[in-house]
Amino acid sequence: MASMPLVEALQVVHGLRTTEVVVTTMGSAREWPKFSSHPLDFHYIPSAMGHAPMLALGMALAQPAKEVIAFNGDGCMLMSLGCLVTVVASGAKNYTLIVLDNSRYEVTGGQQTAAAGLPVDFSSVAGNCGFPSVFRFSDLPTWQTSAATALQAPGPRFIELITSPVADPLLTSPGPFPARLTAFSEALQAAT
Repeated sequence: MASMPLVEALQVVHGLRTTEVVVTTMGSAREWPKFSSHPLDFHYIPSAMGHAPMLALGMALAQPAKEVIAFNGDGCMLMSLGCLVTVVASGAKNYTLIVLDNSRYEVTGGQQTAAAGLPVDFSSVAGNCGFPSVFRFSDLPTWQTSAATALQAPGPRFIELITSPVADPLLTSPGPFPARLTAFSEALQAAT
């Protein structure tokens, strides 16, 4: 199956982003800060595998006038499939979950997920859970031309991006969490 480079896939969202909250954990928290330092970036690192969708959902429900985008890896998605039903049941229309699917637990050493080599299609699972807008992209040119439409579709939205594994899986901290949390909270209050 075709795939797209992770950084370039993320940069498509970065190029379209205006005032949306962006929640990252694990692999996306490693890559997103390399080109984004927006005050509404929320990088949650400590033992956060599988938690991005629910952190973002809490933010979307608390700030219904603010769009929230969560990045989740496929390994993380396997750990928290039940959250898909919770997101749909919440009715949060201002919510987008983007799953970065490379069949790897990237930041723990690049091991294959249990789904590697199986016909696991997270977008089909999301559709069966009731997401009103579901998309799946495996090549960068199509993602680049379709991303704006996908991000503006009725929410909650689910987008699966088939990405290539990253060569350097090391995860480094984007800085002290208390200071980042204070800055994020101030930015969120200023934006409402």
